[in-house]
Amino acid sequence: MNTTIGKRIRKYREEKGISQEELAEKLHISRSTYQRIENGETNSWVNHIQSICTSLEVSMEDILKPEEGYLQLNNNNDSSNDNGSGVIQNQTINYNSSEKLIEQYEERIEELKLQVKELKEEIKILKK
Repeated sequence: MNTTIGKRIRKYREEKGISQEELAEKLHISRSTYQRIENGETNSWVNHIQSICTSLEVSMEDILKPEEGYLQLNNNNDSSNDNGSGVIQNQTINYNSSEKLIEQYEERIEELKLQVKELKEEIKILKK
């Protein structure tokens, strides 16, 4: 699992002075589930990323940005910082995989937004 995202979430949570329990309540999950997100033991954060960002008042990009120290690659996968170590190819793969993963998460978020909208409409109908 990716511990970087969990560490970032923890950092922003602590900066806001919010406890794990408080954030877990806002996300409607147990504290132990939330703790697993911060510890990088699960990728279930993707199901809660929008709520996490809203609660912590940060952008999704802040949480999902590449780790510091990684080379920034252009569209040709070139780098001006090639030291001949062979690391660039590996980082290119990681960068491309990250982009695909972000796309998948964004699609999932849109699906969840649609489900929420549909559920709200159903609730309105049931209340009548």
